[in-house]
Amino acid sequence: MAIEDRQKCPNEEWHGWLQVLVSHLCVFNSFGFINAFGIFQQYYSTTLNLPPSTISWIGSSQVFLVYFIGTFSGRTLDLGHYRLTLFAGLSLQIIGIFTSSVSTQYWQLLLSQGICKGLGDGLIFCPAVANAATHFAGNRWRVMAISSVACGGATGGMVFPAIALTLLHRIGFPWTVRIMGFVMLFNAVVIVSLAASKPGKRKRGPLVEWKAFAEPPYLLYNISMFLGFIGVWLAYFYVRPFSRNVLHVSERTSFNLILLVNGVGVPGRLVPALIADRLLGPINTFIPVMLFAGVFLFIWISISSVAGVTTFTIFYGFFGAGVQSLLQAALASLNPDPKRAGIRIGMGFSVVGIASLIGSPIGGALIEKAGGAYLYAQVFAGSMMIAGSVVLVAARVSKTGWNLRERM
Repeated sequence: MAIEDRQKCPNEEWHGWLQVLVSHLCVFNSFGFINAFGIFQQYYSTTLNLPPSTISWIGSSQVFLVYFIGTFSGRTLDLGHYRLTLFAGLSLQIIGIFTSSVSTQYWQLLLSQGICKGLGDGLIFCPAVANAATHFAGNRWRVMAISSVACGGATGGMVFPAIALTLLHRIGFPWTVRIMGFVMLFNAVVIVSLAASKPGKRKRGPLVEWKAFAEPPYLLYNISMFLGFIGVWLAYFYVRPFSRNVLHVSERTSFNLILLVNGVGVPGRLVPALIADRLLGPINTFIPVMLFAGVFLFIWISISSVAGVTTFTIFYGFFGAGVQSLLQAALASLNPDPKRAGIRIGMGFSVVGIASLIGSPIGGALIEKAGGAYLYAQVFAGSMMIAGSVVLVAARVSKTGWNLRERM
């Protein structure tokens, strides 16, 4: 099958939702696996006998590359090389996941799972999100479409832990990871078969549009996301180690928490999207969602029982998922020109990538400093997210003023 883009479809609406499905599977393969990193965080810490902050670099490297490579991969959508970029990224994903299945040392896992798969994730994620956004430019369902794409992080985040829970003790780590790889391979075949971009190539222009950062709303928005995404991943990476090491729950219960935090992510992505589409707009919705996510990280400090950590997981899974999905929708809303969607969204993703790279390792280092207690890390992550919500208010005010009734 040719890799060049297919760009015509007689039914635009059906075609748009088909591309949402394609992008959903791209996010399933990328963030679905990353959101399940809690299973690897605990397993690697135990089997490799390494501190949490060291293991976190594997997961945070993936997140960093997903977002940072967006600056470059987003440009490929603008230039009309969407399907070629997907093919390259999916190939790296498959190579990374299968080589990690035979890795036995930390540096091997960092290179295969952290770097190789992270590069593949970065190549497909931004173009997939931006392509869905361009198909719904000016459409009242735009935020819902983008959030449906983001739900791939939740569906993948349930499927991969379920595979681990079912197979890890039966067939061992190598074959469990290979089964995950075969799931990704199946998705890759569907993606390459159905993916198509929308006409509107932008052949010329800089790789990075620095003038975008001269726009106060865009600049403040990116500062807000930098602060918020330093803290957002802590619970995803550490809720399972917390439940095992602090609450001493069973291994099955700790796996169930990973399933739960990702399962709740489906309504966590769709409900805020509905509110944004129908009532408030993406940024007006984003402000309280990020604020509540930060508040629940502080509530995590008081958790001392299985019931408590389960309740926390439900609420944080909802608001944490909202933060992840509204990032994309709000970035798209700040870019009214579909021809520049790829590069503008990619630039924002790169800022978020740097925050995601350092956030979880800092959290792990704070846990080590506290002798295995999570207080310092919880306060740090919660403070960053609340600060991010405050700066997000400033971004909104710089765009619309203090008119609270205006959608944005």
